[in-house]
Amino acid sequence: MTSLRRGVEKDKFEERYSRQILFPGIGAEGQRRLAAGRVAIVGCGATGSALASLLGRAGVGTLRIIDRDYVEPSNLQRQSLFDEEDAAESLPKAIAATRKIAAFNSQIVVEARVADAVPGNINALLEDIDLILDGTDNFETRYLLNDYAIKNSRPWIYAAAVGSYGVTLNVLPRRTACLTCIFPDAPRGMVETCETSGILNSAVNLVASIAATEAMKLLIGGEAAGRLRKTLWSFDVWSNQHAEIAAATPRPDCPACGRLDFVHLAGEGRPHITMCGRNSVQIHERARPIDFSEMQRRLESHGTVRHNEFVLKFWREPYEMTLFPDGRAIIKGTTDTGIARSLYARYVGS
Repeated sequence: MTSLRRGVEKDKFEERYSRQILFPGIGAEGQRRLAAGRVAIVGCGATGSALASLLGRAGVGTLRIIDRDYVEPSNLQRQSLFDEEDAAESLPKAIAATRKIAAFNSQIVVEARVADAVPGNINALLEDIDLILDGTDNFETRYLLNDYAIKNSRPWIYAAAVGSYGVTLNVLPRRTACLTCIFPDAPRGMVETCETSGILNSAVNLVASIAATEAMKLLIGGEAAGRLRKTLWSFDVWSNQHAEIAAATPRPDCPACGRLDFVHLAGEGRPHITMCGRNSVQIHERARPIDFSEMQRRLESHGTVRHNEFVLKFWREPYEMTLFPDGRAIIKGTTDTGIARSLYARYVGS
């Protein structure tokens, strides 16, 4: 690259991020560090899409978006990267998000991974990443991220929102409390979800804004300056209730960061058929390549079927099956894993 070309590119870079560079907490050097950062966002629903949008516009150099799901009309109320066309096409969220970010910032690299983060693929999904952000909707995956982060000394940020409530926690392996320190066991009994309690998009955007700011601090070296928050922070935007729980010190007896017993990373007791929200069941028992054209030919006599290059949709009342190229499926219309397995075996194969 010639010196003239380098000068033009530098001018474009500085102009795009000029208002952020003017902020004393970032400056020119901080912006260069953001541009060198590599961040994985695991889950690209409400919180994840807001995180991806904020960090993409802030100039984080590489964003890897990992998500197992597809866009539906009910997502559009709160999932800020998607539109009606994405929902009509049932585009995988990782693909739709990557396209949207590329349209507003061509200076960064955005990588899509249409996958369910599980022990068998977590190392490949998070390879060469500086920081992991939580956009998931379940504790099973969050505990997996926590195990991976501690074992590999990678910082990660827990974030969640439901109803009008949002919560987030910075985890610096073996320096602060980890998720297992704070929540030794996953919540039991009735647990609020977006499906049962609804969600305000304002709560999502609040918690995503807090988590994205902490992510930028980490990427530019804010930890060294003592700027990182070391509490479990929560806020309810409807009742205006706010709480913080100290999380600066790891628990010595914590199974994960204390004893280094990574049961979730080992996949102990992890099911291959799981609930997936929306009155749905996900089946991911084993990988198998799916030829969508051949599968459409097989299914056309049994119901309505269509596909694009990313997903195949099959409707046979009262069920809807979304099939991915690796053989994973989301079956909507039941919470009975036995029924879901039977439908999968009947129409895809056992």
